[in-house]
Amino acid sequence: MTTLITTDLVVLDANLGTDAASVIHHLATIIAVKGRATGVEGLYADALAREQKTSTGVPGGIAIPHCRSAAVLEPTLAMARLDPAVDFGAKDGPADLIFFIAAPAGADNEHLKLLSKLARSLIKKDFTAALRAAATPEKIVTLVDGALTDTPSPATANAAAPGAQSGSGEAGSASPHPLRLVAVTACPTGIAHTYMAADSLVQAAQEAGVDLQVETQGSGALTPLDPAVIAAADAVIFAVDVDVRGKDRFAGMPLVSSPVKRGIDEPAKMIQEALAAATDPHARKVAHFGAEEAAEHNQDTASEHLGTKIKKVLLTGVSYMIPFVAGGGLLIALGFLLGGYGIALGTTAADILTHNTLLNLPDGGNLGLYLGAVAFTIGNLSMGFLVPALAGYIAFGMADRPGIAPGFTAGAIAVFMGAGFLGGLVGGLLAGLAAYWIGSWKVPRWLRGLMPVVIIPLLGSIIASGAMLLFLGGPIAALSNGLNHWLTGMSGASAVVLGVVLGLMMCFDLGGPVNKVAYAFAVAGLGAGSALNHAPWEIMAAVMAAGMVPPLAMALATVIDRKRFSLAERENGKAAWLLGASFITEGAIPFAAADPLRVIPASMLGGAFTGAICMAAGVTSQAPHGGIFVFFAIGNIGVFITAIAVGTVITALTVVALKRWAVRAPVAASAGQQLVGQNS
Repeated sequence: MTTLITTDLVVLDANLGTDAASVIHHLATIIAVKGRATGVEGLYADALAREQKTSTGVPGGIAIPHCRSAAVLEPTLAMARLDPAVDFGAKDGPADLIFFIAAPAGADNEHLKLLSKLARSLIKKDFTAALRAAATPEKIVTLVDGALTDTPSPATANAAAPGAQSGSGEAGSASPHPLRLVAVTACPTGIAHTYMAADSLVQAAQEAGVDLQVETQGSGALTPLDPAVIAAADAVIFAVDVDVRGKDRFAGMPLVSSPVKRGIDEPAKMIQEALAAATDPHARKVAHFGAEEAAEHNQDTASEHLGTKIKKVLLTGVSYMIPFVAGGGLLIALGFLLGGYGIALGTTAADILTHNTLLNLPDGGNLGLYLGAVAFTIGNLSMGFLVPALAGYIAFGMADRPGIAPGFTAGAIAVFMGAGFLGGLVGGLLAGLAAYWIGSWKVPRWLRGLMPVVIIPLLGSIIASGAMLLFLGGPIAALSNGLNHWLTGMSGASAVVLGVVLGLMMCFDLGGPVNKVAYAFAVAGLGAGSALNHAPWEIMAAVMAAGMVPPLAMALATVIDRKRFSLAERENGKAAWLLGASFITEGAIPFAAADPLRVIPASMLGGAFTGAICMAAGVTSQAPHGGIFVFFAIGNIGVFITAIAVGTVITALTVVALKRWAVRAPVAASAGQQLVGQNS
């Protein structure tokens, strides 16, 4: 018998609320109370975040909310049979059988295999029927243990065994050239949906008499499909919510792609679509470089606006660029802390490292100066990758791995020509477009292997970098220099206005696109900051301080007027103190989601004050992230903290005031109550 589930983790025929969040919170509470998690809210937040990525309801009245969480102490199953059923997003209606799978962040493969085996069992009708008929928690535990200790079915074994056929022998002998399919399934967590989709597809293929091999890219060890099986296949199915690992193995194959949940909901349709694609010369194919756009065939992505696609690739570039800036910025700040601003002037740091060592310290044994020069030099070199990394990963977002080399090269050209951040944006887009276009060429089979490693990087670099050198680099450099001079010259009222605008942007959507534009603008300018030019550091300080206000203010508001907030919001408020102090603006999202018309305007008001105070006082930050915990990288730390405190108090008091007095009179009361406010 396993220890994953016990009778005190089972709830039968209970009313746990009217929505998925309520059910998840109740089950998270049971797990925490039984000592299997460090706290309710951490586990609940991680499970709810997973639920918001993709609903976990599956056909048959079943839902499998699940997550991997640092709050979980040991792998756990909590089960509820609901009355009434609750909607978890399945197409066929609400779910009455709920299995909450809670895995530790570092769960071992053996436990992950058991958890995935349970998920696979839930697509078997006889198993779910027995769960519904069970009269006691003891019977539920016995059924689950039986499912976990049972040997895999042939269909399940096939998903992990390369080369084994899943189709029936009769079907294979009836046709001299039966169509063969391969599939990859993957979900963000890699515990439940990955394996359920694999088994559902295998079962549908067996019923259709089709040979299907599945590769599950879950949390456990990956067993890749045999290259010979891939080479013999006529089409590939991607049922995934994340990028496919090793996508270039399927280059040129007809493709059917969808979210992983469709592999559970509509496996037969996906099999038929794959069979049709295998015989259609115009079917979508996996691009030679495995671009993600080529793998996305569902209707929603196909209808994405151009602006949305551009935003996604730009944010991809920014997300990969930030680690270079974070490490570099903090090292530069540490260098100034140890060695003073003088190490940044001229070639001071380089001269110190050239002529001195740990055994021959500068200035008669000044260890701090020497270590400061070391930290400054490492940080400065790291910051030098800012624009190339931005351009390289913008191109990666458009054209996958073969876009990286053209993108990095175009970014390096932007640095060479002084085009800076704007040049990196343009160069990355050009490189991505070029790589994507070249990858769409139809080439002989013998040339396909050279496309991602030679042809696309070579021609993409020539096109993108050539355009930057010959035509675009100069004008972009002039524009970039003009922008830098304008920002550097800002002082007094104009600097305060900029602080207000940045504060409003940071608090408008609490981590959304507008917030990210302001943040990316500040981060990109850090590389231009110096001891003689503090303007980029001042912008970074204003952005960071304003971004800390919303979660801190929500935490304070829950203390000032507890009764205006639900129990869940008060619990979120406790976590928001740390999130705000760490500059994680998203900590205010639960409050904004519940009451956007009060929380967002109040947050923008406080953020605007904070940004204005920081810019007016010349507060600086050489670190792109970290909040109060990178205090050593912040200049004028007293005003920085004061500005955050002022914005926090303004927002908190505004939220409380709006909740008290800006209340819409209800048009009708709940059932059985009198109408309220009609005659007021």
